[in-house]
Amino acid sequence: MQPSEEFKPLVVAISSRALFDLDSTHQIYEQDGLEAYVHYQREREDEVLQPGVAFPLVKKLLALNDDDMDHPGVEVILLSRNSADTGLRIFNSIEHHDLKIERAVFTNGASPSLYIEPCGADVFLSAHADDVRQVLTAGYAGATILPQATRENRSGQLRIAFDGDAVIFSDEAERVYKTHGLEAFSSSEREAALQPLRAGPFKAVLEAIHRIQSAYPIEENPIRTALVTARSAPAHKRVIMTLRAWGIRIDESMFLGGREKSTFLRAFGADIFFDDQQLHCDSASQVIATGHVPHGVANEK
Repeated sequence: MQPSEEFKPLVVAISSRALFDLDSTHQIYEQDGLEAYVHYQREREDEVLQPGVAFPLVKKLLALNDDDMDHPGVEVILLSRNSADTGLRIFNSIEHHDLKIERAVFTNGASPSLYIEPCGADVFLSAHADDVRQVLTAGYAGATILPQATRENRSGQLRIAFDGDAVIFSDEAERVYKTHGLEAFSSSEREAALQPLRAGPFKAVLEAIHRIQSAYPIEENPIRTALVTARSAPAHKRVIMTLRAWGIRIDESMFLGGREKSTFLRAFGADIFFDDQQLHCDSASQVIATGHVPHGVANEK
């Protein structure tokens, strides 16, 4: 029996390259082929892999299950392009790092995107951009984890930041801006201020986070969220009214009017930031873990 929506956990599917540092092993696969890669992994299957970009995020997510609070909790599922044979090193590393990850799908080179729905995943985090695009096309949240992050938020609180249009919300307003310019965008958003935006791919993720947050007092919450958007007044009102209509709380909102986002994200102390625009992601990834959401008008060729 499936859990009711109210008690459905946040289910995060993650690739092995997002969870662990597999850059050197991936280079062997690309340079020397599959056979050399299999041999390399087998020889080193008892060598522990070092944490990857999304490892601290996963650690904090799983820690939410240990606080004895009455909330739906979090499940993390490994979705890997490895085979079960080459994936043994990954499972050994999961055990070494004491990560409570029990379910896994190994596809032996095939895209794991087909398994998002059977796994009940809310979001897929991967270093493989094509897999992420397939997940988004199928109607689920997904983000390509960028490799350049150098900072880690060492506080106990989990802090997650989202862009708005094409991430939490649909790209309907962004399409107006791209097609007709800033003045038309501002006018359109002012006129539609009381009309909620349609849902974007990460709405369900934000809802699942909100269900967990709701089990705690606002003042002493283990999760803090932020909206970090290039919008400014008067386009802010529609965002606020949309979140109000959805019944979702965002702890901090930053309407930056086109200002550089990375300094604000560092001040917020984000464990991860999700944005649809590659330019913002490239900048943010220099200071925090970042997921590019290749969705919406900004990613159309």
